[in-house]
Amino acid sequence: MASELAGKGTVVSLNVSQGGVPKLPVAEAQVTRLGMEGDRQANPNVHGGPERALCLFSADLIAALQAEGHPIAPGTTGENVTIAGLDWAEVAPGTRWRLGGEVEIEITQPTTPCKTIAASFAGGDFNRIHHARFPGWSRVYARVLREGVVRTGDPVTRVEAERG
Repeated sequence: MASELAGKGTVVSLNVSQGGVPKLPVAEAQVTRLGMEGDRQANPNVHGGPERALCLFSADLIAALQAEGHPIAPGTTGENVTIAGLDWAEVAPGTRWRLGGEVEIEITQPTTPCKTIAASFAGGDFNRIHHARFPGWSRVYARVLREGVVRTGDPVTRVEAERG
């Protein structure tokens, strides 16, 4: 079992595609160790697999980017789960999160943006969310520790594994 910590947010969008961007919203999704059912990646050598099963991004950062003039929206940069209300600095490699009542994930690494998401940025500047250039503005990858169903509106809660 896991105990809850301070970080709490909300799933505002779940996004899938048959490869490429944008990923389009769905109301709920079954999450497996390899990602969301109904979603696939255009380049599985770079995206997907057990260590990159889900891609997450902050709705709050999306809003800040929109305020800068970028035409970004949930799913346009390829994230599967868009979350509001979290301090994105807390969503770091090694942290664990519960999505809804069932799904548990662990953040594995920040993602590296590429030209396929250029349409989401003014002047095509997809590096605006590059983790090395703009720390704290990156999407992140996660592994799935516990499978289940996640729905739009579900809570997102930070958890800590019990020491045994």
